[in-house]
Amino acid sequence: MKKYFFMWLALCFCIGAQALPKAEDALFGHLRPGEKGAVLMVHFGSTYDETRVKTYEALNEAMREAFPGIEQREAYTSRIVIKRLKARGIEKQNPVEALQALQQEGFTHVLVQSSNIIDGTEITVLRQEVEQMSAHFKQIRIGKPLLYSPADYERVVEALAPKALEGGATIFVGHGTSSPNTAQYAMLDYMLKATGHADMHVATIEGYPTMETAEALVKASGRKKIRLIPFLFVAGDHANNDIAVEWKEALTAKGYEVEPLMEGLGENEAIRKLFIEHAQAAATAPWRSAAEEKKAFIQNNQ
Repeated sequence: MKKYFFMWLALCFCIGAQALPKAEDALFGHLRPGEKGAVLMVHFGSTYDETRVKTYEALNEAMREAFPGIEQREAYTSRIVIKRLKARGIEKQNPVEALQALQQEGFTHVLVQSSNIIDGTEITVLRQEVEQMSAHFKQIRIGKPLLYSPADYERVVEALAPKALEGGATIFVGHGTSSPNTAQYAMLDYMLKATGHADMHVATIEGYPTMETAEALVKASGRKKIRLIPFLFVAGDHANNDIAVEWKEALTAKGYEVEPLMEGLGENEAIRKLFIEHAQAAATAPWRSAAEEKKAFIQNNQ
């Protein structure tokens, strides 16, 4: 029995040791003469000026404070938003253009942090673009989206809880996706209820759970008032048209008193803090896929 106990103890020690970052893993902590570091903030983008200030610019400023002395740049992933802003005289680069500019200016170490909510199509494409440009830098890393680990979901639940409508139901409306990654919204919905928030629901515009899914739960609860809140980083086009107009009208027609609360997640300080922590974690130690973690564990325990 003692033999197996010590084997288990050794295994736990190895896993714990593997999780601890090494000093040489720090991205910006040991820059040599001639090396330059930068943080590239990547957002989907919005044509709504007011919400950009409250969300994207607020997160950008928080990131500057988290990485003092490190150059900071910004990129948008939506080519449509970039085009529309350009017509108004506002220039925004896409991620590849921003990385090319950094490479041309001699930056050698780059941390890319997006404001993506889930680990879905947007960040998958971003990882591909970062990989495409990786040969041009000594090191380039990318931070995790808002929802990644179970601990992230717990933190987000805590951040959302104060937004609940007292005496009514609250529906957080995300963008959604047609891919299996839409299950991340269902996980958040499950965790809200598992932590005692029975009248808080998650729905999506283009995925699952749907408006009908959430409305059925509200109906079963007997609640007559609904607060709609975007589960989007910015309260932009989707929030002002799909949520504040179409969803409100559809639910009002069903007999509910509907109150839209047009706040993007980026306006929530606790949400911004979690993004900062993801960026700091990436800067402290490189992110590795599950396959790479498994390979490293096997190599360290042979």
